[in-house]
Amino acid sequence: MGDGVLAAARMEPSDALRRRAARIVGSPAKRGLDVTLSGLGLLVSAPVWAAVAAAVKLEDGGPVFFPQQRVGLGGRPFRALKFRSMVPDADARAGARQAVAGDPRVTRVGRLLRATAMDELPQLWNIFRGDMSFVGPRPLAPGEIEIHGSGRPEPIEAEPGFAVRCLVRPGLTGVAQIYAARSLPRRFKFRYDRLYIRRQSLWLDLRLIAVSFWISASGAWEHRGRVRPAPAGGNEIDTRDSHDR
Repeated sequence: MGDGVLAAARMEPSDALRRRAARIVGSPAKRGLDVTLSGLGLLVSAPVWAAVAAAVKLEDGGPVFFPQQRVGLGGRPFRALKFRSMVPDADARAGARQAVAGDPRVTRVGRLLRATAMDELPQLWNIFRGDMSFVGPRPLAPGEIEIHGSGRPEPIEAEPGFAVRCLVRPGLTGVAQIYAARSLPRRFKFRYDRLYIRRQSLWLDLRLIAVSFWISASGAWEHRGRVRPAPAGGNEIDTRDSHDR
């Protein structure tokens, strides 16, 4: 058994954390918020869907949507939808890996979509269906690879804290999506997911959704700051580390 698997085993959720996550998943208020906002969002955004679909299609003639398997509640896979922001068959060419700044796979339309998070708009349907929540850990693709500082690749499932984040539905936005620098190693991002599970409340969800709307309106998702107010108020979270650029 590798070091990463052993570390992940040491991060198995405690009984208290499991009970906390179960309350989150079973919360009528959280599910009600998800259904209400996603239903309204689907209705209001219909004209935007048409405009984005036309722009994506006109740029290179490729498919409008990018369906992908993602890891959901309990580690079960589901099919997430996004507007395509990369060249066709990007994963087939370079494998499943997270986009980086200036990634050549991202199209011109895709850069705008990613900056405003409009590429995530079809995931409103995933939220309405119950595959996702508005707020939660970022949905990851099964088989994603994390490259460590030594250059050693490791499956994302072997990273410490992966099992914890699977206790709740993945989210369109969340603590890690907003506050963690893009270049932060996944094992540190997973700590943000653990923090969310411990502190989740309807008020925190509404605050994170509001902050996400503000970032989308300012087109700052690809260039968001590295120091932001902490989600629980009071202190600040500094997401810089030695890998940050």
